[in-house]
Amino acid sequence: MHEKSWLRRRVEKAFTKALTRAYETVKVDPQRFLLELRAAHGLPITSFQGMYTVEPPVLDTVAEQIIRSSMKIAAAEGAGFGLGGFITIVPDFSILAAITLRTIQKLSLVYGFEFNTDEEMAELWIAAASAAGVDLGRDLLEKNVVNRLIPRIIQRIAAKASTEFVEKWAGRLIPVASSIIGGVLNYYFVRGWGERAQAHFRQKHLELRRRTLQQQTIEAASITS
Repeated sequence: MHEKSWLRRRVEKAFTKALTRAYETVKVDPQRFLLELRAAHGLPITSFQGMYTVEPPVLDTVAEQIIRSSMKIAAAEGAGFGLGGFITIVPDFSILAAITLRTIQKLSLVYGFEFNTDEEMAELWIAAASAAGVDLGRDLLEKNVVNRLIPRIIQRIAAKASTEFVEKWAGRLIPVASSIIGGVLNYYFVRGWGERAQAHFRQKHLELRRRTLQQQTIEAASITS
């Protein structure tokens, strides 16, 4: 029990450092990503607002492909760094955090949510918390300005993720098996976070789409009456 508690604290510290670094350095280029979406999927859009004119099943397919691609990258990175066993825990998390955050950013854009302002960036990290299975609570969200909110969200995510990882970590302490298990852990970690982030953005997208349609219906009715 003591060893697991020590390991969890070590992992939580590593996760906090990795997520903080990712927050400061990792950002998908929206315009480049828009061009990639148009070329790879033939989406008839000129901006991410155009995502609201694309049928949701099409967006879902794009999102699922993004998650699968990230899972493969994470698995390959996990297998490579896993060769050193526990010693490589910190660089492993740095790369995993970057892959995960880039995945969440791409999913946000696919469902029409950009992250140019502080408020939009905070929403992105709220989505990351949702992906990690963290309940932030109304009190945390209401009483914090953006520059204090995100570090606190990172702390909550790191605490949750460290517990999740330690429960599945035993094999990685054995270097012989760590390469295989490291890849598998990263694969399923990104899949879990990716799927929960997709569900978060998809729900927000459908809600905004529904409100927009209702508003358009009301405006059309007022014109004809």
